[in-house]
Amino acid sequence: MSELYLRSGIFLAPFHNHDENPTLSMERDLELLEHLDRLNYHEAWIGEHHSGGFELIACPEMFIAAAAQRTRHIRLGTGVVSLPYHNPFMLADRMVQLDHMTRGRAMMGVGPGALVHDALKIGIEPGEQRRMMNESFDCIVRLLNGEIVNKKTDWFNLTDAQLQLRPYTRPTMELAVAAARSPSGSLLAGRYGVGMLSIGGTSPMAMERHTENWGLYEETARANGHTPDRRNWRVVGLFHIADTREQARANVRFGVQAFANYFHDVATFPIIPPEVGDPIEWLIESGTACIGTPDDAIAYVDRLVAGSGGFGVLCELAQNWADWEATKRHYELMARFVHPKYQQSRELLRGSYDYATSHHVDFTGQASAAIQKEIDRHAASRAGTGKREAAE
Repeated sequence: MSELYLRSGIFLAPFHNHDENPTLSMERDLELLEHLDRLNYHEAWIGEHHSGGFELIACPEMFIAAAAQRTRHIRLGTGVVSLPYHNPFMLADRMVQLDHMTRGRAMMGVGPGALVHDALKIGIEPGEQRRMMNESFDCIVRLLNGEIVNKKTDWFNLTDAQLQLRPYTRPTMELAVAAARSPSGSLLAGRYGVGMLSIGGTSPMAMERHTENWGLYEETARANGHTPDRRNWRVVGLFHIADTREQARANVRFGVQAFANYFHDVATFPIIPPEVGDPIEWLIESGTACIGTPDDAIAYVDRLVAGSGGFGVLCELAQNWADWEATKRHYELMARFVHPKYQQSRELLRGSYDYATSHHVDFTGQASAAIQKEIDRHAASRAGTGKREAAE
């Protein structure tokens, strides 16, 4: 990338411990998006899950519609909608409606479905999910482009299917495919030249895998007549920062063990290995997460950028390791002190300040001379007035 500019975002599964009130948990997620909108975060991706008792949102489109009414700027994407669970015509139609309702702030992220038990509950064999994702996405892209689609598979049948509305965003809303361990996501994204969402952590080993997937994406995109653009590559990392390292560690003790337990007991792949004694120290020492200060976050992001060659969006996994007030403080610190480093938003301020300080003596002298000149002019004027009055 000729000039690094990282947009900011979050990936909201969301993760909520099952000992909390789920209604209030979802309300807090909506409040979080309002908070991020005020902090100038660029985007948020909202997940789809149906079982497991920890990731609560079943319909990201419904959540996005509500969030869009409570925010002004932040872009909102399905992160991700599980294509094998939906008829592609109906899903494309819902997303176009969402594109209109959000006035172009909606994005469509897709994947095969992460939780095996979600698929099994509706009779889908896990081994078929990636094949089904590919079949569905082909139809969705064509439908969004205004085509009439006829396609019959063993799980859907489209007959003269054409959307009755064009997308609000022309030519279509932004699309992205999730890519984790297997190459299927990067291959599908590259085939259509859409964005790629690298999920599954940002440890050194995970970043090697993400970078390999990006290379596969570039190769596939060029083979299909597309120009790969790293600005369309999103990397999802784990962060919690506070004013001090000690405070950051103390904050995450609130919820990190429940998060670790969920990935041990329920989710498909454990982020934190089950044999780990202290998950906080392991997350830090392994490079899986940044738990520290804004300076630590900058150093961590620098490593991600250097190791990957650059990407377009830094997405933070919204993990609820800390309680609500500490969580909001984390995002505030990221927005105030970390994001500006990668968005060139303060360099001109620094340059202007440095210019002023380097010429301070000269400018102070000029200002003093100007003030003295005005004092002298006023004194001379008063003296002239006095002489005229005396003569009269």
